[in-house]
Amino acid sequence: MAGQLQMTAAAVKREARALADPVRARTLQGFFRTGVGQYGEGDRMAGLTVPEQRMIAKAFRLLPLEEIAKLLASEVHEHRLIGLVVLMDQHKRADAAGRLERHHFYLAHLAAVNNWDLVDATAAAMVGEHLEGNRKLLVRLVRSTNLWERRIAIVCTFAELRAGRTALTFEMAEMLLHDKHDLIHKAVGWLLREAGKRDPEALLAFLRQHYGRIPRTTLRYAIERLEALERKAWLKGPQ
Repeated sequence: MAGQLQMTAAAVKREARALADPVRARTLQGFFRTGVGQYGEGDRMAGLTVPEQRMIAKAFRLLPLEEIAKLLASEVHEHRLIGLVVLMDQHKRADAAGRLERHHFYLAHLAAVNNWDLVDATAAAMVGEHLEGNRKLLVRLVRSTNLWERRIAIVCTFAELRAGRTALTFEMAEMLLHDKHDLIHKAVGWLLREAGKRDPEALLAFLRQHYGRIPRTTLRYAIERLEALERKAWLKGPQ
């Protein structure tokens, strides 16, 4: 990336193309389930590593929003991740007005946040940090027919957990216990486990109250940090 970089989506794509690895791309196509009928159907991989993508994003941190939008419209997974990493960096460094602008920009481009890594990397910052007084947004996401919007609804509560507040995570988890998708089961279990780090007794109370409705995958994730004997007991029934 020598010389003066043009702050354009086309320049980002050139840098990504230079680092593309077709062999790694084929592996990633399977890892992110991009086949027909799978959750990532149609996604294309260039074969970049995450550190490579973050390196490019750092070089293009001043990319205008209209150019980020072009990256988010790309069929190539890495283009979208680079664009989202740039957006998050700008969000982090912006003043209140700039942060709000990028939050709304993110919501306007949710269709681009269409795999679990894209959701998990962005939801806490781009949605979770803007939930105060924004109840309608959270309800819309958690009730969405779109898998990724529902995953955003639970993952975004990580921002609340970082602030030491667990109530919203438990609330979203309860609303998603009926969900049929394994990727929601995993995300809910992950966030329940994180909530349990902050408030172990609240986690145990949640598990007792909802045990009969908790998917097995969710339960396994939620109790990962418990002692081995306690985990075995929970897998047999409510404690």
